[in-house]
Amino acid sequence: MRVVRPVTTGLGLVCLLVGAVPASALPVPSSVSAGPSRQPLVWKSCSPQQEELRAAGARCTEVTVPLDYADPGGPTIRIAVSRVAATGAPGKRRGILLSNPGGPGGTGLSHTLGLRSALKDAADRYDLIGFDPRFLGESTPVVCAPAASKPAPGPTTTPRADFDRSVRDARDTARRCRDHGDNARLLPHATSRNVARDMDAIRAALGESRLSYYGVSYGADLGAVYTQMFPRRAGRIVLDSSTDPAATQYELFQRAGRPLEEALDSWAGWAARHDAAYRLGSTPARVRASVQELLDGAERRPVVVSGVRLDAPLLRLVLRQLIQHEEYDPALASTVRDLAGAAAGRPVEPGPELAAMLELLASPELADSMLGGALFMCGDSGWPAGGWPKNPETYWRNMERSRVDLPVFGPLVNGMTAPCAFWTHTSREPATAVGNGVPVLMLQARLDNNVPYEGALALHRRLTGSRLVTSDIRAHGVFGRALSGLTPDPCADRAVVGYLRDGTLPAADLACGRAGEAR
Repeated sequence: MRVVRPVTTGLGLVCLLVGAVPASALPVPSSVSAGPSRQPLVWKSCSPQQEELRAAGARCTEVTVPLDYADPGGPTIRIAVSRVAATGAPGKRRGILLSNPGGPGGTGLSHTLGLRSALKDAADRYDLIGFDPRFLGESTPVVCAPAASKPAPGPTTTPRADFDRSVRDARDTARRCRDHGDNARLLPHATSRNVARDMDAIRAALGESRLSYYGVSYGADLGAVYTQMFPRRAGRIVLDSSTDPAATQYELFQRAGRPLEEALDSWAGWAARHDAAYRLGSTPARVRASVQELLDGAERRPVVVSGVRLDAPLLRLVLRQLIQHEEYDPALASTVRDLAGAAAGRPVEPGPELAAMLELLASPELADSMLGGALFMCGDSGWPAGGWPKNPETYWRNMERSRVDLPVFGPLVNGMTAPCAFWTHTSREPATAVGNGVPVLMLQARLDNNVPYEGALALHRRLTGSRLVTSDIRAHGVFGRALSGLTPDPCADRAVVGYLRDGTLPAADLACGRAGEAR
């Protein structure tokens, strides 16, 4: 029997998760504020793995940057960069547009190119620049030792046994990264501040005076850090689905609990109206009860589907992934139906949604991406205030308390979702206190249950030059939703394209109704 368990970072199956920027100031070293210099670049064909870039005629290169920006003459690392040249008239070229897809831990060599169709005619005005953040993808990589094979959990379990297993796995992940190869030298420099510095080094290497940027989720937080560190070099900046810059990363995880439960309420209403198709209950309360019974049972006896054993922590991750977008409601309903049938002992052939989820959970690519996320989730939390409790029992107590008000998602968002409690190589400098007047376009879904709306409002208040576009949808990531097969928000898309094309922010904050029109 195959056993699938949550990957220890717990960044979820949520590909675009949070990256907090807790408030703490540190002056930029003089070597950084003076600005990096232009360097000769060797452009070549992108690697065979970058099929989309190669098909688009992109060229790739490597930018050399300091490992430690406080020691600019010391050891260096390489940042992988791609470029698709602007296709518009030369007189209309705006410069470069960089992007980050979130995570943290997402690679981005092809991300800006992937936005091209959503950017419409604005894309013609920019060289579209992608990059893999330091230590990820084709940039100088951090590699952790492979995990030893672990004994499969038995056919029965308890919530405490599940938690203890997550603690052991988190400790093991931290150890495998700490002791492997050259990681002791590299890991202290895995921070958002250094990624922002690398972005500015890319700008300088390309001979540009300003950097325009689109970032989503953690990428939005990273963009806010860039505006703070390099305000005079910030071009047209778009931040999509951001977080409260004064919150720790653990606090951000916890704050998602209430919006997640509210999203589940909304979905339960939808499922009740479609009871004839899914048989989960004819009222929202009955649908909710079906989900709770599934989780309660899995906390005693994991659910077996197609030979794969799914415990309650993993089921919560699956639910979190599928509750993000309204368009996923049918997929969530069919998945819960299949899981409930398997839990009741009925033979179940998983539907396409659950089958795809099982394949994703078992893929090494997912484990690699979540481990990459841990580098920054943990590396950024080295300041004295910290973000992650060191005592495992703190997580356990928070999980148990949360069950009263947040019975489905409380144990997930309060749990040991990252190996950071055991991480020893953390940042040598505090994180960035964001607060400036740089012109910025912000986007946020009012019903985002991954990074709640209140966090974007907090960042909006600190970025006094920003305009906020609010979308009345349940979603994580507002711009270019059609690229993922989701229903687009034309109002928000127009605001982004217009700003990147013409450089004009909305005169005031903008509310986009569910029909895609400003109101």
